[in-house]
Amino acid sequence: MAKKESQERAPVSLYRAYRPQTFKEVRGQEHVVSVLEAAVKNGKLAHAYLFAGGRGTGKTSMARILAGALDTDPQDIYEMDAASNRGIEEIRSLREGVSTLPFASTYKFYIIDEAHALTKDAWGAFLKTLEEPPAHAVFVLATTELDRVPETIISRCQVFNFKKPSHETLKSLVLDVVKKEGASMTPAAAELVALMGEGAFRDTLGILQKVLTISSDEKLTEEEVAKVVGAPGSQTVNAFLKALAAKNIDDAVATFHKALESGADAKTFIMLAITKVRAVLLIRFAPKTEKELMGQFGEDDVVLLKALSGKDGAAINSNVLAELLTALLETPRSPMPQIPLELALYRALA
Repeated sequence: MAKKESQERAPVSLYRAYRPQTFKEVRGQEHVVSVLEAAVKNGKLAHAYLFAGGRGTGKTSMARILAGALDTDPQDIYEMDAASNRGIEEIRSLREGVSTLPFASTYKFYIIDEAHALTKDAWGAFLKTLEEPPAHAVFVLATTELDRVPETIISRCQVFNFKKPSHETLKSLVLDVVKKEGASMTPAAAELVALMGEGAFRDTLGILQKVLTISSDEKLTEEEVAKVVGAPGSQTVNAFLKALAAKNIDDAVATFHKALESGADAKTFIMLAITKVRAVLLIRFAPKTEKELMGQFGEDDVVLLKALSGKDGAAINSNVLAELLTALLETPRSPMPQIPLELALYRALA
């Protein structure tokens, strides 16, 4: 990752400051890196690429890295945000520019972000360029909505699907960036930041930037992170797990409501509960995973999770986990954020 002194880039977001600059620095997209590296090395470049995947997964960064790997001079790299420049006139202008030779590079490199936003007429005009591209032009189209890109365009591009980074990948990124920023953080705190990032590099580093505003000489703890991101504290979630184990719907609902009243987000509460319920079941049924899991939680959490994996937590079972997952999916669509988890508790514990 890029290394720069904090005082030199104070106004710069962490995502921009630590955006990967080379293929070796890319995390979690090895299937894309391996093919692109080989294409550059063997001189077998496609004239058009289509990078598809969720927001914040590194599509635009990968496009810039590919341009750099081809030694493309900055004045020969053209970036266009299709969400703001989506009409046929913009594409006509692009087509006129494509026909001229590069200023100082082998290729003219075009990056079209949010490509799915182009109009039907714009796609029609662009198709002609993709059908007969000049030898010096390389196009990278980036999209979060592949289903909105016309099949005629997709068929003329080499398509790469960008995966959401794994939880471990995001946690590793958080700890690396924290260290480079001259701060420190407990593994449990890094777990929470990674979880809140919901599978996006950009969102994870955005959350981390907010968290680092409370940085001190001491390690940032899970409790400190929870205050910043609006998550319930570890002890609150543990109280909820104890209520599940006791099949006490009254206490479970009361703990949930108290967390919401304190500013916690319902979806975040459920995600944290799912993380710990999953850990309980893994310790119970797949004990070989215990060592791996223990690095994700604080000492108090570990004691509780191990206790609940035995007979004291028999009521925490696969049905409870399934109901929590259903509640997580239904919460964003619910007219009241409390309802999905309340229904899950009635179904699982009554």
